[in-house]
This record gives sequence, C-alpha cells and structure tokens, in this order.
Amino acid sequence: MSDIRQQTIGEGYLKIQNVHILDNAGKNGRVPDFVFLAHVVDLSSAMHAPFVVRSVASHPYYTRTYLKPFLPVSFVAMLLMWAKSKTFLVSFYNLRNQLHQTWTVPRFGFQYFLPFAAEGINKQIEEAILRADRLGVKVISLAALNKNEALNGGGTLFVQKHPNLKVRVVHGNTLTAAVILNQIKDASEVFFVATSKLGRAIALYLCKKGVRVLMLTLSTERFRKIQKEAPADCQKNLVHVTKYQAAQNCKTWIVGKWITPREQNFAPSGTHFHQFVVPPVSPYRRDCIYGNLAAMKLPEDAEGLGCCEYTMKRRVVHACHAGGVVHSLEGWTHHEVGAIDVDRIDLVWEAALRHGLKPVTTIINY
Repeated sequence: MSDIRQQTIGEGYLKIQNVHILDNAGKNGRVPDFVFLAHVVDLSSAMHAPFVVRSVASHPYYTRTYLKPFLPVSFVAMLLMWAKSKTFLVSFYNLRNQLHQTWTVPRFGFQYFLPFAAEGINKQIEEAILRADRLGVKVISLAALNKNEALNGGGTLFVQKHPNLKVRVVHGNTLTAAVILNQIKDASEVFFVATSKLGRAIALYLCKKGVRVLMLTLSTERFRKIQKEAPADCQKNLVHVTKYQAAQNCKTWIVGKWITPREQNFAPSGTHFHQFVVPPVSPYRRDCIYGNLAAMKLPEDAEGLGCCEYTMKRRVVHACHAGGVVHSLEGWTHHEVGAIDVDRIDLVWEAALRHGLKPVTTIINY
C-alpha cells in the first residue's frame, strides 16, 4: 500500500513532466507519428494510469476494492486537472518504425455533459491538435467523447477552424462501424438504439444489405433524414419505432446510448447487445449476451505495450484507436471527421486486416 501511496503522490509531478515532454518532443526527443487523444472516464479508472500504479495498469481495468480509499485523492486530482492541467502523455508503443503515443485531455467523462464545460474542453482538444501539428505528428485520433457530435461535430469544428493543418484529424469511427458490422453478419433484423453518426452509418450499411433495421428515435425528422440517404429500393428496410416494445422479438440490439435495466427487459431471451457506449452498458440479464466496446488487436510486431487500454487486454485497443493506426499506416492524407462515409467502411476494414490488425470479440460477464 505504501508503494501505491507514493506513486499516487507522484502523479502530479509526472503529469507536469509529461506536458513538458509533449512541448519539447520536437527538440529533444522523437516526434510521434500517431497520437490517440483520450480522456479520463471516471475517478476510479483515473487510477488505472500507468504512472499511478504500473502493476494495475498492466491488467484490464476493473474497480479494485483496495484502491477505493484513494478515491478522495483522485477527486482532488480531478479538481487540480480541471483548474490547471494541460493534455499529457500517458503511454506509447512502437509499430513498424512509427512511434505511437496516447495523450489524455485532463477531463473526466461527466464533465463532457456539463454545458458550461464544453468551451474549455474544446479548447483543450484544439490545443492538443495544434501542438501535434507543430511537432510534426502525422495523424491524431479522437477518442470517445472527444469527438462527440454535440461538442465539436465529430472533429469537424477543428478542421474548419484550421484549414491548413498538416496533421490529419481522425475520429476512427469508420473502423468502429466495420468491427460492429463484422460481428452481426448473419442478422436479418436489428434493433437500433442509436441515431448518432456511427449509428447512422451502420444502419445505412445494413439496410443496403437487405437487413431490416428498427430505428428507435422520437425524432421523425432525424429518422427521415437518415432514410433519405439510403437508396430508394432499400429505404423500406429502415423502420421507425418509438418504443422499446417494438424489439420484443429482435435478438440483435445495437446500442449507442445508455439503456436502463428496465429497457433491457424488453429484449427477448438470448439477445446479443452490441454497443459503442462509454462506459459500457452494465450487464443486467443473465440470459443475454453483452458485447464489450468494439476493439481490435494490434499487429504482432507492435512493441513496448506495457499497459492496458481501459477494459481491454494487453495489445488490444478500441476500434477508433485502431482506425487512427490504419490511417497512419496507409498514409492517407484526408481528415476523417464528421459523418462517416459508408462507402469507405469495407475499404478501411480490408486495410486493417491487411496491416495485421485482428478483430476481437469480448463479452462482458454478468
């Protein structure tokens, strides 16, 4: 326990040191080729960072009872980070002569839902992108809430504000969509609890393949907008529903927002919940299958992976992270922001497999 305390106390110093590394990498160190821009999820997962307790970070995250007494310390760190901290370096690895780093925006998940915090969060993300641009980073991929549609239009805000960026800004959702679609190849009907940019792309892809898609949304305008994007002969495959009861006979659910245990109860026995929610939906039904967040295993020649990315196993990363990796390895020169180009889903998937990334199917235990 003394080691934990010492490493926790040293957290502030390490963050300051990491910011210094980011600002001076171009002068004194090797410039990363690719950066994954993450954020903190919650007080508990904040202690999963490798500079807090390295032995903990080397295993997938879960709530550890012996670390609960340090939650007040994590809370104080959150307040300090909110007040003064800048984006900092968390981890790195090497892949085919490329240096890949993970930087973290010093904001916790709940802060992204506070209206008054949006401007400050976007400023942190923007400064990180501009710092990457100055250093000569080729690709920067936005994680989870850093690309929230309501926050910055999936990264569009930064690309439009800075049209001369040399660094490519990527949300990685094209590969995320491909991973989810690869998991539901045999479905003839799916229930969608998502109309976000990721949900839109998956729904359009499936309806083109002849799959009947039940889209849950209270907005008729939103549904019709998505339906009009589908080819005329496929629009009948998109069905507007407004209640969870409509999915009582559908065993494939695609979840893009938090659903309660009561809402999960409408699913029939044997339902598979595919999801892209951060944090993941809590498993409530013993008779159903809960998929973890879309992920891929990095190529075998990736080196220096000493810690785990959130709940993933070692060498496994979230699909949006993998999407940025593919963008970098392919040398693509376009930004991947805003709406997903449905026609590129298969192309990105094939590129990922060609570079040695492998799909990972993980199940959350009840």
